[in-house]
Amino acid sequence: MLPLRGRNGRALRLLGARTAWTPVGDGEFYCPGCGGDRNYQRLTGRRRLTLLGLPLLPRGTAGPVVECAACRRHYGTDVLDHPTTRRFSAMLRDAVHTVALAVLAAGGTSSRTALETAAATVRAAGFDDCTEEQLAALVEALAADTGRVFEQSYGAGLTIELHEALDPLAPHLAPAGRESLLLQAARIALADGPYTPAERDALTTVGAALTICADDVTRLLAAARTPS
Repeated sequence: MLPLRGRNGRALRLLGARTAWTPVGDGEFYCPGCGGDRNYQRLTGRRRLTLLGLPLLPRGTAGPVVECAACRRHYGTDVLDHPTTRRFSAMLRDAVHTVALAVLAAGGTSSRTALETAAATVRAAGFDDCTEEQLAALVEALAADTGRVFEQSYGAGLTIELHEALDPLAPHLAPAGRESLLLQAARIALADGPYTPAERDALTTVGAALTICADDVTRLLAAARTPS
């Protein structure tokens, strides 16, 4: 028996399935296929059994999926958990700023060298207008605010501040990126001399928030003391 063919000469499938997609939302996401930020549509679908290409019986639902507006590929909705490039840059910038404040709060703001190192680090992260005076004023304001104080003992106050900034970022940083952030903090602490106990406690808290194991934190803090 010869297969059925359409007008274009192609063989027709007797039975098949077709999914009709319906948009239920949109936005911007990081497309892993394109390798950059793209617009997307969130789709839900209904499957139907087809006969000679014509939809007949319903076969249940499909999705939801995320469709890239550029490459048209479909992804699971967990792809939206990855921050866009712009969002990731903002998260990293804010994390560097918070870490710098934590280290300065541990060592005090009397050292001009530490303030200069911290300000240069924060400017390099994206806060172009950051100055030593601004950082010193922020540390003083944090110390005066009993609700958001960086305690010298580095208990719950600092831990909450750092985890708020670092927890959303850490899963999206490669190990080298997490280590680089800790090393930046260590260099601020070392700008005016060896680590103080409070600075070491602060850096240990930073490492834990970045999900760096204790042994690696110790290794990195020692490495930061060695001139490159």
